Amino acid sequence: MPYDKKLVNDPRGGMPRLIEVMRALRDPFTGCPWDIEQDFASIAPYTIEEAYEVADAIERQDWQDLRAELGDLLLQTVYHTQMASEANLFDFNDVADAISDKMVARHPHVFGDESREKSAEQQTADWESIKAAERASKAKQGTLEDVALALPALMRAIKLQKRAARVGFDWPEIDQVLDKMLEEAHELNDAKNNLSQDEIEEEFGDLLFVMVNFGRHLKIDAEEALRSANAKFIRRFKHIENALAALGKNPQQSTLEEMDALWDDAKRIDKVNQAHRT
Repeated sequence: MPYDKKLVNDPRGGMPRLIEVMRALRDPFTGCPWDIEQDFASIAPYTIEEAYEVADAIERQDWQDLRAELGDLLLQTVYHTQMASEANLFDFNDVADAISDKMVARHPHVFGDESREKSAEQQTADWESIKAAERASKAKQGTLEDVALALPALMRAIKLQKRAARVGFDWPEIDQVLDKMLEEAHELNDAKNNLSQDEIEEEFGDLLFVMVNFGRHLKIDAEEALRSANAKFIRRFKHIENALAALGKNPQQSTLEEMDALWDDAKRIDKVNQAHRT
């Protein structure tokens, strides 16, 4: 069936227009050759990338860019549902209905008879209980079974640890986690001098994993903390580059000592700016 040209060219066509645009792109006879060749696996990396670009726009508080990035992310959902529709698996309405059903079921204090007079902590606990019941109803075999493999490693570590903690597999005291982190750091230090590269990598992974756990006990999201550290590093290194450019130089023409001094300047500027914000 040919695509609806009037709808595709309607500037106010909204969601139906986007779905029709994707259907046209995937048309095996008149669509785009690249789009036709794609499958779930080939599109999945773009889906992950677009989600991070949404987060980046929010971090920069660029609301015009956020609108565009949310559109890009929405396109990914439409892309996957179009492919699923072609395979007679499900369509966009099925996806929308499924998430609506989930939200209604997980918010009995809004859509049901439960009281809304709860703390945020109690609502979070109730949410996790409902999710656990949903997993049980799907006959999941293991506590960690459905933690998605494609998640970024730090984010997946957090989810694995939270899931294990819910069944009692967790250090009760934060000092125990700190002791374990120091132990892993010593093991990595020993490994770098005595073990193979693969064994060193394993010890490094162990240290990262327990550091994520330490952050979780401090109520810190390791993924967000590292994202902030990345942004801080970029900001401070740009200060180095700008300061050197004012002197007619670039980092390659500078010394480590000079760049270290400029880094300290950037740290002082950060502290001043932070003091002004508070």
